[in-house]
Amino acid sequence: MKTLLIIPAYNEEESIESTVESIRRTVPEVDILIVNDGSTDGTVGICRRNGYPFLDLSTNLGLAGGFQAGMKYALRHGYDCAIQFDADGQHLPEYVPALAEAAQNADIVIGSRFLEGKKGASMRSLGSSLIRGAIKLTTGKTITDPTSGMRAFNARMIKQMAKGLNYGPEPDTISYLIKRADAQVVEVPVTMADRTAGESYLNPWRSSVYMMQMTISILLMQFFRKKVAS
Repeated sequence: MKTLLIIPAYNEEESIESTVESIRRTVPEVDILIVNDGSTDGTVGICRRNGYPFLDLSTNLGLAGGFQAGMKYALRHGYDCAIQFDADGQHLPEYVPALAEAAQNADIVIGSRFLEGKKGASMRSLGSSLIRGAIKLTTGKTITDPTSGMRAFNARMIKQMAKGLNYGPEPDTISYLIKRADAQVVEVPVTMADRTAGESYLNPWRSSVYMMQMTISILLMQFFRKKVAS
């Protein structure tokens, strides 16, 4: 499959080079696209210096806008599979082939940290459990790791997410696509590394707010958004 790794990057100058070089060593056959989401640090300079393929967004659009820009690129250039991949070193490129292979028979593939193991007890795991329950209630589908950011999308989903409105790569979008676009979702087991540099946007407070917003969105959005046309 013609596969593209979409790497949203906001102020990731400390990790973007090591992330891209790790990808190139491990899966050199896969294309990459960095979406520089209005960074104010040296992220774009590193991309230019190393000749990395990138989109340079003049304004910070957030994950949803940045990822959709990458999906528009994937659609325009005829990719069969697009994989969401973090710039901070947490996602491991050795799992890319398994995600791409699974996308040959599914619309969305989620790299799950918990498919073969249990979560530790924490407020974040509690929030993830709430999201998992909301998805199960509204779609009948059990997803073990709904907040995983390592996801693959096939050509049909690339088109949907490139042309649709408000299609961020978040659990509520996944839930909506299952219910309203008849998306087939599978999970493959992965492990993830710790962030190599910088700080996560999701501190404990923001993480709690995010989990509640996602849960409410999943429970409500199914009833107000129309079914996707075939």
